[in-house]
Amino acid sequence: MFTGIVEEVGQVDSVDAVDGRLRINCGEVLRGARRGDSIAVDGCCLTVTDFISAGFVSDVMPETFARTTLGSLGVGDQVNLEAALRHDGRVGGHLVTGHVDGVGRITAIRADGNATWVTIGSPPALMPLLVEKGCIAIDGISLTVVSVDDAGFTVSLIPHTRDHTIAGGWRVGSDVNLEGDLVAKYVQRGVAAHASTTRAVVLAAEG
Repeated sequence: MFTGIVEEVGQVDSVDAVDGRLRINCGEVLRGARRGDSIAVDGCCLTVTDFISAGFVSDVMPETFARTTLGSLGVGDQVNLEAALRHDGRVGGHLVTGHVDGVGRITAIRADGNATWVTIGSPPALMPLLVEKGCIAIDGISLTVVSVDDAGFTVSLIPHTRDHTIAGGWRVGSDVNLEGDLVAKYVQRGVAAHASTTRAVVLAAEG
């Protein structure tokens, strides 16, 4: 479990989609880390399988490469990093699992004073989880949804977020990892189950 508060921007040392190995150069996020610990890389929960002189190594499944932006990473690319949440730690953002729901694409960026508005086209399956003022994790960054339309949603970035995450490098056309709010997922599942049960009862009564 994570909070969506990026601790460090790391750099890809090497990526091998065939062997499923990803090497990341970093420092801060590894303080106290051990093999088997979890680190979110651009919002994807990965396991530390080994250490290198200036970072760590993770095994990445073909499914993860295919369904997230990790498959498009190249040597030298920057990535957001966050170590797993300690149970006695603060939740500065919101509860993030590191399980990416889909990949969105940035469709517009505009400046507004010290803020930057970013509009993202969302996969249809994620749209029911998006509500105004709700939570969304974008490349592992905990952000607030400003508005929602039929095709996607908009968030607003403060200077600190732009300066201390890879969000500062986002451009129109950039693909980003998206994870919907965990609470919204359970609500959606509960409502769907209730509706299904209610329909079955009604049909039985009518029959």
